[in-house]
Amino acid sequence: MTDSQTLVRYFQRFDELAEAGREFLEKKGSLFGQLVDRAVSCLKNNGQILVFGNGGSAAQAQHFSAEMVNRFMKMRKAYRAVALTTDTSTLTSIGNDLSFDRIFSRQVEALGRPGDMAIALSTSGNSPNIIEALIAAREKGLVTVALTGEGGGKLGPLADFLMEVPSRQTPLIQEIHLVLLHLLALEIEERLG
Repeated sequence: MTDSQTLVRYFQRFDELAEAGREFLEKKGSLFGQLVDRAVSCLKNNGQILVFGNGGSAAQAQHFSAEMVNRFMKMRKAYRAVALTTDTSTLTSIGNDLSFDRIFSRQVEALGRPGDMAIALSTSGNSPNIIEALIAAREKGLVTVALTGEGGGKLGPLADFLMEVPSRQTPLIQEIHLVLLHLLALEIEERLG
């Protein structure tokens, strides 16, 4: 049985999540709308979305890619999306032969085309392998997106669309990132059918 103090903590957590979400939308809602427009345009023009992150963000990248390729809320055609976090042979080969810092950038070099979109997830905005991937994406002419925590870190200047969550708490940042990815998936489905 959950005691009243525990319930209070739960309510506080949900309040923090709602507050961070509202603050994000107040500051970045318009830019997020522009991001949705670009993602829809990318997919409509036979482009693809490359998405990547480390740890929990890697799981979120895979989650979003699955929703694009399979479905989110309704059955529809498959959209082109690839999570760069899943091919263990490629990841370990690059990590061993080159550097862990290159595990995503090398894949962007191989798979990315001008007009594609690269979505980077990093709560700190300072992960070297994520930074290298966005540098490679910019060089190849991809639209660059960074989902980060407050300030954007070193990814900020590399992103055409910086989606920084107004928090420095990793779990809260990741929770808002998941909501944003779900909103993006929802809007893509609504607009592309």
